[in-house]
Amino acid sequence: MSNAMGSFANYFISRFIHSRIKSVMQWLARPQQCQQEILQYLIAANQQTEWGKMHNFTGIRNANQFARQIPIQDYNSLKPYIDRTMNGQQGVLWHQPVTWFAKSSGTTAGKSKFLPLTKQAIYSCHIAGSRDIMALYIHNNPGTKLFSGKTLILGGSSSVHQLNPHSRYGDLSAVLLQHMPPLGNFLRTPPLNISLLPDWNDKIEQTARLAIKQHITGFAGVPTWFLVLFKQILEITGKNNLAEVWPGLELYLHGGVSFTPYTDVFSRLIPLPNMQYWQTYNASEGFFAIQDQPGRTDMALLLNHGIYYEFLPMTEFDSPNPITLQLHEVELGKNYAIVISTNAGLWRYLPGDTIAFTSTNPYRIRVTGRTRHYINAFGEELIVDNADEAIHHACRQTNATVQEYTAAPVYLSETGKGGHEWLVEFAQLPHNLPEFVQQLDTRLQAINSDYEAKRFNNLAMQLPVVTPVPEGTFYRWLQSKGKLGGQHKIPRLSNDRHYIDEIKQFSAAQN
Repeated sequence: MSNAMGSFANYFISRFIHSRIKSVMQWLARPQQCQQEILQYLIAANQQTEWGKMHNFTGIRNANQFARQIPIQDYNSLKPYIDRTMNGQQGVLWHQPVTWFAKSSGTTAGKSKFLPLTKQAIYSCHIAGSRDIMALYIHNNPGTKLFSGKTLILGGSSSVHQLNPHSRYGDLSAVLLQHMPPLGNFLRTPPLNISLLPDWNDKIEQTARLAIKQHITGFAGVPTWFLVLFKQILEITGKNNLAEVWPGLELYLHGGVSFTPYTDVFSRLIPLPNMQYWQTYNASEGFFAIQDQPGRTDMALLLNHGIYYEFLPMTEFDSPNPITLQLHEVELGKNYAIVISTNAGLWRYLPGDTIAFTSTNPYRIRVTGRTRHYINAFGEELIVDNADEAIHHACRQTNATVQEYTAAPVYLSETGKGGHEWLVEFAQLPHNLPEFVQQLDTRLQAINSDYEAKRFNNLAMQLPVVTPVPEGTFYRWLQSKGKLGGQHKIPRLSNDRHYIDEIKQFSAAQN
């Protein structure tokens, strides 16, 4: 694209997307009303579905009654209804035909889930959320030149599959590609013939060789897989950093995992003073939140995109009759599991993420972890948010860079105290590993009083053990399990030693 054409396209597209900002400001300004209207719509539209009749939707008058009449669901409890929908039975969970499903794995654990994607969920939730973050970015950066080039999108497998005559499925990114508006396809790279490649290594190779010939102004995707791509690009070009490859870079839209551990390595790879990092919170179950201002580490909750939210205090999580809170009842800094009812036909569903509110005007959140990804072997209540912050702090103090990590308990024994072991893949080793361990421990004690109490005088827990592994270990381990790319992630924390022992054995066998 010539400079003149690029400038014209940038101006035209910026104005087109900016026109959505009025809608964005409206839902930011009227959160309670938006949520009430969505709940009323979801109930009224689905009264005659099997689920609506089973739970007497015609008799529900308010949010409290809605919560009383429908138990909280997980995937296993909704699976029979989803399976029947996948086999062609309609009107089960949603009042209109459902023919698309997102195959989700989330982490390396467990079997795949197939989550319904209705037309409303695709266009009014996922695609609308994408437009809204771009509108906010343009609103905050009126001089942007983002649309003078391409945004490099690195998703999972982009293949779609015909399950039966009634249903098709694929990764969320694959399904969204099938429904991408023409403007979205014009702005993105690589094209479908590369995105559809089933072999992840081949896809990375071809993406890299195409992208170095293009004018790339932005990235979108999970940080883990972009680091793999960046390494390939620098090897091919012989450049020192990505600013030498694409001096017009200005935006990275990231999500899927916390960006905190990756901050330093990305800053070194992209030494551009105006580079911005904006985060999103998008999952197969829905598009939940987007960053609304530059430089923030929290996100505005998407409140007018077909999802009704409830918030389950983690103190209630294992209760036989847990009590959820409505939006106006939440408190800042408290840890909640989100409960969603959606325009995809998920009802009072637990996606498995935990969040904390950082603001109520507007409602902003940060993702703190997963309901099942934590360590509490000794009452320390360590969550992913704590771990990410402590790793980041230790890196800053010891001039280290961490690419991946996982942690698990070291159980109490007759001959030794318990504690935590951290398996860490360094891109740059700390100048002093014992100092890295000390800084990690000190920061965890500073931000987690339960951890601090258990570490007091080494009575219940000893100093953490940090075990470095060679660079590329986590990538090769995922590859060995056929779990490369997309939504597959390393569990940061686990309350047992399954993952950490398996990866340690794998690393030892490789060396």
